[in-house]
Amino acid sequence: MMVLRNKTWMAWAENIALVLIISFAFYTTLPIKTTRALLVPQGSVTHIISQLTQKGYALSPIDKYILVFLGQPQSGWVDMGETDLNRIDFLYKLTTAKAKMEEVTLIPGETTALFFESLATDLKLDEKKLEKYYKEFSKYPEAGIYADTYYVPYGITEKHLMYFLLTESEKRYKKISNKVYGTYHIKQWQKILTTASIIQKEAANKKEMPIISSVIHNRLKKGMRLQMDGTLNYGKYSHMKVTPERIKNDTSRFNTYKYKGLPPSPIGAVSFDAIKAAISPAKTDYLYFMKNAEGLHDFTDTYKKHRKNVKKAR
Repeated sequence: MMVLRNKTWMAWAENIALVLIISFAFYTTLPIKTTRALLVPQGSVTHIISQLTQKGYALSPIDKYILVFLGQPQSGWVDMGETDLNRIDFLYKLTTAKAKMEEVTLIPGETTALFFESLATDLKLDEKKLEKYYKEFSKYPEAGIYADTYYVPYGITEKHLMYFLLTESEKRYKKISNKVYGTYHIKQWQKILTTASIIQKEAANKKEMPIISSVIHNRLKKGMRLQMDGTLNYGKYSHMKVTPERIKNDTSRFNTYKYKGLPPSPIGAVSFDAIKAAISPAKTDYLYFMKNAEGLHDFTDTYKKHRKNVKKAR
């Protein structure tokens, strides 16, 4: 009787094992939808599964054990190859995939309007979606993305691209601000970025930046209008020559020939040198500057001297 019971128990156990194997095999073939480029968070396997689940991926605690068996997932952006994968292929990709990287460069002084136009062409993205997600994620109307070269995965979506560029930029801004001021306040930093963006537009080179900054600060202290062409190179006007007609007809707050103070927001992307100059202007009495024949600027402290430089340039 005991032998019969043992055989019955073994048969039952084998059936259970077979059911479990079949169920597991079926489970690993279940489909998972994903984006071509996927951001895998840093941390433990449990944390990764939790984060991906929160983003809408149909994962379960079982997948944690499968991942542990397959290996440690790659953190950062990975190229999943396809958007429709079965579960085991999806989990395997997390541990092995590497992203094909694309290089994108935001030139100092460039506006987001023209940058997005370039991104849409080069990466085959939707320009309106880029604008939409920029406005959704950015703390600044302009200059939310730090002027630099970035490497992003091939196939990245508009939403992920904007999130990545703005998050990386915000980290840099916070680091600089905390180092200089010991804190990071959005309103204070927007003024820094606005000043830096004017410097970026007006300065002929890095050496001139602190001097241009001193002119801005000196004119603001005296209650003078900035009267700088660069402030009118905002948005779609980034590369347009500022004419007397434009100065007369532009009624926006970016027209510093008509309105006192800084423009309401930055006018373009900024570099570290421009930010540094905005924070630490040179100590001068200069109130005016005029571009000379060499493409640099002559700085003066009186309007009389400035008029001489204007005549000389003409």
